[in-house]
Amino acid sequence: MESKTESIMKIYASNTDMLGSKLFYEHIVYLAKEKGIAGVTVYRGIMGYGLSSPIHTSRFWDLTEKLPVVIEMVDETDKLETFFSIIKPDIERMPKGCLVTMEQVKVKLNKPGTKE
Repeated sequence: MESKTESIMKIYASNTDMLGSKLFYEHIVYLAKEKGIAGVTVYRGIMGYGLSSPIHTSRFWDLTEKLPVVIEMVDETDKLETFFSIIKPDIERMPKGCLVTMEQVKVKLNKPGTKE
């Protein structure tokens, strides 16, 4: 039985980061779906900062909500490496900072549901 290596790729950015006229995280999710990535989830943080930014936090009295997001995707390592090579030029052109990590994971179950 052939065993495939799976990984998790995480992209750390801001919920206000733009790529052209689209929100960066939306661009990534739609592109990942188009390219057949198994699954993607975007998490919005309540507090965080990057190398070149102040601490951002979610408080009810703040007028702006510039908050951290983590775009997390799981698939075969080769597919994620290929996807990263596609999005890397876009990330490098963004004026704001970004962090991308990838690590190997052991997928215990990947049970698809029925399509709606």
